[in-house]
Amino acid sequence: MIVTFDLFSALTDSRRGASALLAEIARERGWAQDGEELYAAWDGHNKALQRTATPPTTFHDLSREALVRAYADLGLSGSGDVDADLARIEESVADWPLWPDVEAGVASVVRDHRVGILSNVDDALARRTRAYPLVDPDLVLTSQRLGAYKPSPELYAAAAAAAAPDRLVHVAASGRDVRGALEAGLATVRLVRDGHVVDTAGPQPGVEVTDAADLAEAVERVAAQA
Repeated sequence: MIVTFDLFSALTDSRRGASALLAEIARERGWAQDGEELYAAWDGHNKALQRTATPPTTFHDLSREALVRAYADLGLSGSGDVDADLARIEESVADWPLWPDVEAGVASVVRDHRVGILSNVDDALARRTRAYPLVDPDLVLTSQRLGAYKPSPELYAAAAAAAAPDRLVHVAASGRDVRGALEAGLATVRLVRDGHVVDTAGPQPGVEVTDAADLAEAVERVAAQA
């Protein structure tokens, strides 16, 4: 069996990591907004753009357009260098923290299964993260590799095809990822994370855990139910 994890919600505390860098940029520019406000605006546009994105548009392209829109929303257009700021954000990904339970939790799953990542990012960005050394590099399934973006069902179908003939179980945290994976028919474990809630309009996860230490058992349970 192959188990994939979402990169920037289940494994990485992306809000904390990106907000720290954006707060630094805001202080340098004398902006009134804090890092959390900048992150929320940028992340919101990122997710909206990803809903309709298709290759050859890259994650980098989407992140840039999202930053342009976030700056415009906050009245910051013209006071920031979008390309320079995005380069700093992407470089800072190497410092974005894993959730505290990740290393031990992933290790417990690795004992019995091959483990990978299923994410909307580009390949190079995935390699830069702290999560990358924890997984099988051959199972880093990105939008760049699969040719689709979450929450499109094509992304999840491509992931299942890449895992075949092995069974695929996906560990998701964000509402759109949980819903997307379940609607695509993947066996899915919800890993509860601060700031992420399930989409009440979609199917609800049958198996969820609040600590990655419980993932090994949860993965076996969801696989048996499917």
